[in-house]
Amino acid sequence: MSKQGVARREFLSGAALGMGAVAGAKLLPEASAQTHAQHAETTAPAPAHIHTNGEGHGAFFNDADAETVAAFAERLVPGAPGKPGARDAGVLNYIDLALAGAYSDQQDFYRRGLIALDTYCRKAHGAPFVKLDAARQDEVITTLEQNKASGFTWPTAPAFFNTMRTHTMEGMFADPVYGGNKDFAGWRLVGFPGAHPAFTPADLASKEAFAGGVLIGLQAQAPARRS
Repeated sequence: MSKQGVARREFLSGAALGMGAVAGAKLLPEASAQTHAQHAETTAPAPAHIHTNGEGHGAFFNDADAETVAAFAERLVPGAPGKPGARDAGVLNYIDLALAGAYSDQQDFYRRGLIALDTYCRKAHGAPFVKLDAARQDEVITTLEQNKASGFTWPTAPAFFNTMRTHTMEGMFADPVYGGNKDFAGWRLVGFPGAHPAFTPADLASKEAFAGGVLIGLQAQAPARRS
């Protein structure tokens, strides 16, 4: 993995801890590209599931767009031996489900952004994003972040980058009930102990890692339904 990839993953992991993204009680706030109030309120939504086609998409993305989103997210949080990345955490599944539900107002944003991304990549590098090697993909992402990529109108290149980064972080670190953070991959990466219903005063005061048992998420806390 490139030094840039390692630095990016460490930055995103640290940012997730600092902003409390691993709390898992609800979706993170709105994406950077659009300001809208789509917070979960007092109850969690119905549990999300990995799609049965085995690819982790199908609610909104077609195969080509899903491949691009998965590749983009993996460069934002690249996997490494012993350290899960976006693919390991099912980030694609999270974004796909979100766009088919809570973030449905951003569907056209994604469609136009993905078209602009591949158009730019073909023009600048002679191939779509998914066909570029990791170093070239990192170069493209940096170009978007710095607003140096041509062909973007709406969304702008930085807006598309920021939204993808925000949604990737959500898919990595939000509670698995929303379809990402598969097998608690993101929480394990940053050492988050899970969405335990309560911590004792001693737990809160301790500076040591929480050792209160296995990782649990919101779904494990849901009351059993009566038949």
